[in-house]
Amino acid sequence: MSFDLMQIGTSGVRASSELLQTTSRNISNLNTKGYIRERTEHATTVGNMVGRPETVRLINDFAAKQLNRDISNKAYYDQFVTESSRIDTLFAEESNSLSTSINTMFNSLQEAMNQPASTVSRSLFMNSAQGLVEQMHRLSNIVFDQKSVVNEQLSLYTDEANSLIEKISQLNNKVASTYTSDDHTVALSVLNERDQAIRDLSALVDIETLDGSNGEKLVFLGSGQALVMENGTFNAFALDGDPDPNVKDLKLDVRSGKAIALDVDLGSLKGKIGGLMAFRDDILQPAQNQLGQIGIAIADAFNQQNALGMNLDGNLGGNIFSIPTVQGYAFQNNTGTGVVNATLETGLGRSLPATDFQVTFLTATTVEISAIDSEGNVIGTPSTANVTAGAINSGTITSGESFGLDMTVTGAAAAGDSFVVKLNSIAAGSLELATQRPEHLALASPIRTEVSANNISTASISAGVVSNTSNINAGPPIALAQGDITITKTAVANQYQIVDGSGTNLVTITPPANSFLNAAGAPYNAYGFDFNIEGQPATGDVFTIKVNSNGFDDNRNGLALSQLKDDELVRQGVVASADNFKTFNESYAGLVTEVGVIANQAKTNGAAFDALATQSETWFESISGVNLDEEAANLLRFQQSYSASAQIISAARTIFDTLLSAAR
Repeated sequence: MSFDLMQIGTSGVRASSELLQTTSRNISNLNTKGYIRERTEHATTVGNMVGRPETVRLINDFAAKQLNRDISNKAYYDQFVTESSRIDTLFAEESNSLSTSINTMFNSLQEAMNQPASTVSRSLFMNSAQGLVEQMHRLSNIVFDQKSVVNEQLSLYTDEANSLIEKISQLNNKVASTYTSDDHTVALSVLNERDQAIRDLSALVDIETLDGSNGEKLVFLGSGQALVMENGTFNAFALDGDPDPNVKDLKLDVRSGKAIALDVDLGSLKGKIGGLMAFRDDILQPAQNQLGQIGIAIADAFNQQNALGMNLDGNLGGNIFSIPTVQGYAFQNNTGTGVVNATLETGLGRSLPATDFQVTFLTATTVEISAIDSEGNVIGTPSTANVTAGAINSGTITSGESFGLDMTVTGAAAAGDSFVVKLNSIAAGSLELATQRPEHLALASPIRTEVSANNISTASISAGVVSNTSNINAGPPIALAQGDITITKTAVANQYQIVDGSGTNLVTITPPANSFLNAAGAPYNAYGFDFNIEGQPATGDVFTIKVNSNGFDDNRNGLALSQLKDDELVRQGVVASADNFKTFNESYAGLVTEVGVIANQAKTNGAAFDALATQSETWFESISGVNLDEEAANLLRFQQSYSASAQIISAARTIFDTLLSAAR
């Protein structure tokens, strides 16, 4: 009997000791990152003895996977909100407002119009135009600086992700090696370390896990690509800027580089890396393109209208702004030697959407032009064009539109070669003034109209509008290609005689005599300027159109320049429609608003995922976390069990000693 008691007591002491050790480990690892609460379980053997113990981790795989998902989403929005809030604040600053610079330039233009012959007022305009250019550069630099920050963080995060992927693979090998041993015992600390590495990886990218053979954990991206596979193989992240080296795309490749790199679906990527990518693609690049588009629209509109006027030197106006030419980025798999350069086709600033463009050679002499978003996806319907004498522009388009691009091709491009043209993105930081001379501001109109002093009626002629200067010789001095135009009312109803260098012709103009030269037909409708005759002219009334010699106090073209501020000249989307345009200020306000809306929406979503992550963590910790109250109760219970088992041993010894004494 005493022998049985001794065995029972000994097994009880051993079991209680093991339970105390497990409880002690739980308590001491309360603040250990990644520690999973343990529990020691005993089975009853033959004779109701306490059997060998088995210590297990208290973990719910479903709760762990849900926590990893919520951590990825939370990290995504935390990163996105941090980055977007910074750029939102910078754009919202009044000192950074492009609208302020636009308004200042047009206000200075108004002052110059009040004193069109003054070089001082014109100088003030040129200073404000330079201020607008500098503001464009400042905003562009803000965006480029943020892009540099994004690239630096991406490099750090991908290195960290690759280290975790390799670590998980190595820990898998440790687990698998113990599964092939005789006792199949796995150190629980190795499992804890692996689970923590998986959780750390989930903060960088969204992942899913599957149980592999021999206790391995297979890790996949949320979009399905494998990260950690069986037998110690794994894929690593790589940053590759193709075609633009400044815009890094995430790739997956075998570390040895012997396999073709896999593209990662950036649109569905979560975690910190996904948040950075989304911030770059949803805010930074669109903002950069919209800034450049506004700058190009202003520059082109101003240049075109200024070219229709007469400057203070008495010559036709020229460009006020210089629009840059950019070289297209060639894809790495191009096989030809072609080079594509692009700028804006003169006068087509209104046709340019705020996107990048991909030019793909269908043959050596035909191309497809597509507007693309920040991720390289085609927007709308691509256009096709011929490459004529190395040029691609609106005149060589065979279907669709040119999007305002004027491109040149040098070298020999092969079929299938592609280039990405980033005119908008680069223009914001490259726009410059084409002149510094205030005299080059063309406030006057190059033509003037007169009514003969001998006219009998009260009919009048409008000041005239210039639409192009193809029939005005640039000079100096400027001159009408056909000389002065004299219009005389004949005795025939609605009939006029037109005399100029083209000859003498009789034309019939049905009242009202608006757009007179256009109504007169060829060759007058191609002169590039026109006017209205208002009222009812009498027979013999004479009207004259001539060069505006010495008309430096004239501000008619200045009025047209000032009207540009209220004209809808900025295209809002790729798909053309009648209401698809905004003014310069409206477009910039839309940009700032869009950034703010996206940032605030991300904050709202982020708060929701914060709550979900907290809920998931609470659920996980309720199962796997150490509860001090529970462990303290267990410690007391197991201590009492240990003491009771020791008392059984003591009682068995006493009985055994009594039996020995009785035998003596």
